[in-house]
Amino acid sequence: MLNYIWLALVLLAVTIGGWTGRLQAVTDGAFDGAKTAVTIALGLIGIMAMWLGLMRLAERAGLIQRIARALRPIMRRLFPEVPPEHPAMGSMLMNMAANMLGLGNAATPLGLRAMQDLETLNPHHGTATNAMCTFLAVNTSSVQLIPTTAIAILAAAGSARPTAIVGTALLATLCAATSAIVTVKLLEKLPFFRMRRPARPDTSSPEVDASPRATVPAEEAVLPATIARPPVWATALLLILTIFFVALFLRMVFPVLFRIPLAPEATDQSVFVRAVNALSILAIPFLLSFFPLYALSRGLKVYDEFVEGAKEGFGVILRIIPFLVTMLVAINMFKGAGGIDLLTRALAPVLAPLHFPPDLLPLALMPPLSGGATLALLTDVVQRLGPDNIVSLMAATIYGSTETTFYVAAVYFGSVGVKQTRHAIPAGLVGDFVGVVASVIICRAVL
Repeated sequence: MLNYIWLALVLLAVTIGGWTGRLQAVTDGAFDGAKTAVTIALGLIGIMAMWLGLMRLAERAGLIQRIARALRPIMRRLFPEVPPEHPAMGSMLMNMAANMLGLGNAATPLGLRAMQDLETLNPHHGTATNAMCTFLAVNTSSVQLIPTTAIAILAAAGSARPTAIVGTALLATLCAATSAIVTVKLLEKLPFFRMRRPARPDTSSPEVDASPRATVPAEEAVLPATIARPPVWATALLLILTIFFVALFLRMVFPVLFRIPLAPEATDQSVFVRAVNALSILAIPFLLSFFPLYALSRGLKVYDEFVEGAKEGFGVILRIIPFLVTMLVAINMFKGAGGIDLLTRALAPVLAPLHFPPDLLPLALMPPLSGGATLALLTDVVQRLGPDNIVSLMAATIYGSTETTFYVAAVYFGSVGVKQTRHAIPAGLVGDFVGVVASVIICRAVL
């Protein structure tokens, strides 16, 4: 599927660019895409190393298995092919939680780690498994509690109620996630997307990833590490740390109880909004302190284990770069040729009878291709129409309930060398489409 999409983007870019006289823009787009891909990948190295080090501590200490066991009923329904105690369950849960809280700098490394864990169960290297496709669909349509970037843009433009989109984005992402999950489960049963019989990979081929993570047997990956029983002092420290962060959370959510004056921008925020904002701020400091302390209480050498996990980050990023360059080159060529503008003009007469605002068409078409361009379009709509205009609120909701599907697919699948993505892209695009439609309908109903 990704082969045809990539070739179509390139051929359409050249054709449209030649017809409109924008071939130079197509060329510039190709070079800019290649530069952007490498810039993104290099920027991920440090963050990736940090999170993989932290996840290794949690896995070796048995914490990931505990988290997965607690949510086993839900995860087994979504991922029946993954053993309940497999590290992938915990990695996927951590990624979903980070996405819900809007922690993009944590969600991507955790998602890449989850893909690596899922690859240990893959009998056919280079082809996405059902679990991988489901995970990508969930990732590209994940439920968003607080669309922080969209709220910031509305607030910066002087909106009287920038947090009005919290409820609309939550409902829209629920619709998108539900549709993506239903679609991926239906498509995996179709003969066209059915996975081929497992083939024994040729380890002599350069395309086969021979990294330690990719070659760990599934049975070995399921087994938890041998851990020591925590001493009393360690349990006491963990309890004190937890109480400390709970107190910080309550202090941020209920400042009046602690006689703390509210900031001007927080005066109109509900308790729910303050609670989610507090979770977003406290989540990473809590994980960075709780995981190492928990691992230490289990008798692990936290420094050594963290370093071993961090080493994996560099190898993952090196595997991503070719896939990311390939996808961003095609996308930037298509944008440079004016493909988005052409689609907007073509779809305007079709969507006008449905009362779909014309100003939202470019914004509705851009999210699967480019997050940065979508952000620029949102800013333009808010500046032109005003931050409290219903169309601006629709645009902010769309931004908060859609994802860059092609970018996520290139990064996640590229990290494990998957080239046959099967039904993952269609399911992700369905989620994006439903997210756009739901955003418009919900905003008309409640705003």
